[in-house]
Amino acid sequence: MNLIKTAMLIAVMTILFMVVGYAIGGETGMFLAFIAAAAMNLFSWWNSGKMVLKMHNAMAVDEQTSPILVKMVADLAANAELPMPKVYVLETEQPNAFATGRSPAHAAIAVSTGLLDALEEDEVAAVIAHELGHIKSRDTLTMTLTATLAGAIGMIANYSMFFGRRNFIASMATMILAPMAAGVVQMAISRTREYEADRDGAEISGLPLSLASALKKIEAIARQTNNGHAEHNPGTAHLFIINPLNGKGVDGLFSTHPKTVNRVAELEKLAAEWQLSPHQKITPAPKAKTKKEREIWGREAGQWHTHDGEPDPTGPWGDKSKNKGPWA
Repeated sequence: MNLIKTAMLIAVMTILFMVVGYAIGGETGMFLAFIAAAAMNLFSWWNSGKMVLKMHNAMAVDEQTSPILVKMVADLAANAELPMPKVYVLETEQPNAFATGRSPAHAAIAVSTGLLDALEEDEVAAVIAHELGHIKSRDTLTMTLTATLAGAIGMIANYSMFFGRRNFIASMATMILAPMAAGVVQMAISRTREYEADRDGAEISGLPLSLASALKKIEAIARQTNNGHAEHNPGTAHLFIINPLNGKGVDGLFSTHPKTVNRVAELEKLAAEWQLSPHQKITPAPKAKTKKEREIWGREAGQWHTHDGEPDPTGPWGDKSKNKGPWA
């Protein structure tokens, strides 16, 4: 179904591109716009994920640079039965995260330093599971393509202003309507998928209340913290777990996300279905030093395998008297 939606999105974007071309140069302009759209679609299909990561100056991390964070992603990906995505860190104080990539085999998850500093470990895990939910349902292809294509439509609409008076009215209409239409497509798709990714993430991590808590913290801090890369690339806002653009966190036709309070309410309903109390979280127990088994996440989890050896008093995240989580 998502592949069909992706194909429809590409078709709509291509038509918009051709409309802009026709407004600028008539039939010749429309034909050239079609060729340009086809080339851009192919390029975006293969490279959109890398382009988005570059837009946000994301830095790749691995087992040597961020061992516990990478292991957390690996464990959650294994529980979701997904290939291990690449892991990136965004240098911004705004807590946020997004996933990208054309398929689960070519996926990447990016989390900000602000998120790692502001959230507890179970909340970080819940956010990562949410992004894995997007990857598992193949949302990332559609959402990433939308970011690149919407930006391209805005670019060509702005380019139309350099043409003569003969096309002035058509160009002005195109400059206003083309980006708006692209935005409607973008936002209508991403808003509904956030609810689905929240539920999928809760299933993967077993932490619906931790995800609800994380969303509230991210929302509160994000509204007061500027994300420079996101502000310069607003067409990527729908990729993030919470809208990174200041002052745009309302439900409406042109919002990129549902209201956080509505998402939290849905997660609390899910927790009630699972018979979790408001203060209860499913968290893993400390790992035994002599037994090396991966963490088990998910609704049916809650315990690490500790058949042998004494539990490590520092827990899976390290000595919290020294570190502030798996990223320190």
